[in-house]
Amino acid sequence: VQLVESGGGLVQPGGSLRLSCAASGFTFSSYAMNWYRQAPGKEREWVAVISSAGGSTNYADSVKGRFTISRDNGKNTVYLQMNSLKPEDTAVYYCKLDRLTRTYWGRGTQVTVSS
Repeated sequence: VQLVESGGGLVQPGGSLRLSCAASGFTFSSYAMNWYRQAPGKEREWVAVISSAGGSTNYADSVKGRFTISRDNGKNTVYLQMNSLKPEDTAVYYCKLDRLTRTYWGRGTQVTVSS
């Protein structure tokens, strides 16, 4: 299993970014996928989840209405569209897979929201 995040960067408050997580090594379309984030000095926190077929999503209250999770099962990729970004969204963003009895994480992509 391999999960590779990309798309992070430096953005001004109010701006947008789209993160991608490219997955390989398993049947991507069979599993729900999650995004998490970890800010400096804080614990990793859950951000969003999407069902295996993409028909169901859920979000942390802190990002609801601003972030959108989606997936393309043909490309084995999950996305996180982030709009109206705030400085408190600054963190390393990770995608996560729970498969059978194991949990898999990518290496993360840094998002910095600053003027």
